[in-house]
Amino acid sequence: MSDFAPDELLTVAASRVLTDGTTTFVGIGPPGAAANLAQRTHAPNLILVYESGAIGAKPDRLPLSIGDGILGETADAVVTVPEMFNYWVQPGRIDVGFLGAAQIDRFGNINTTVVGDDYAHPKVRLPGAGGAPEIAANCGEVIVILRQSTRAFVEQVDFVTSVGHGDGSPGYRERLGLRGRGPTKIITDLGMLEVDDATNEFVMVALHEGVTREQASEATGWPLRFADEIQTLALPTEEELQTLRALKA
Repeated sequence: MSDFAPDELLTVAASRVLTDGTTTFVGIGPPGAAANLAQRTHAPNLILVYESGAIGAKPDRLPLSIGDGILGETADAVVTVPEMFNYWVQPGRIDVGFLGAAQIDRFGNINTTVVGDDYAHPKVRLPGAGGAPEIAANCGEVIVILRQSTRAFVEQVDFVTSVGHGDGSPGYRERLGLRGRGPTKIITDLGMLEVDDATNEFVMVALHEGVTREQASEATGWPLRFADEIQTLALPTEEELQTLRALKA
C-alpha cells in the first residue's frame, strides 16, 4: 500500500457509498472527484448529472467545474438549467444528491453561504447556494462529503443554505413539503456518520483504520454519539489510488 493524502482517503471512502446504476447529482469540489472515481471502479453504470445540464456524463478526466465542456461532450443528453431543476430535480427524479459543505450540524443542515452571525458583514463569505437547496430538498437522499473538524462540524450552522433535518423534530421535512429523505450519510476523513431515523441526529457508525473515537469526538462541535457497533473502513486500495490520481493528472 502506497502513502496517501487525507483528501484521497476521504474521496475513496465517499466513492464507495455510491451504488452502481443510481442517478447521482454531482456537486462541485470533492463530490465530483468521488463520483468520477466510483464510475471508474465499482459503479460503471453510475449516472452522473450536473447542474449545468449534463445527464449521463462520462468524462475521461476530472472536470474543472460543472461547466467544463467535457461534461457536455460525453453526456447522454444535455438540457437547459431550468429543465434540469424543473423537470429532473424538483419532481424527485434524481436518486442521490452528492454535496459538499463548509459547515454542517448534528441534524445535517448545510451552510455554504457565510461564516459569522452577521450576514452583511460575515467573517467569511462562501460561494453560496447554487442548486444545493433544491438538491437537498428533492433528491431521494443526500450524501455529504467534507473533512471533519470543529470548524466544519458545528453545534449550529451560521446560515442554513440547504435544509437537512431542521431542528431534529419528527416530521420536520414533511411539514416544509420537502420531497426527499434529506441527508442520510456524511463521509469524512475520519469515518462515516449516518442519520438516526428516530432522532434525526447524525451518529458515527464507522471509523477509518487507525482513527479513535476520541479523535472523532474532538473534531466534532457537538457531543458526538456512536453506534453500538463501530465498523472499520478499509484503507484505499492501490487500484483506487492510481485511478484517482490518473483522473487528476
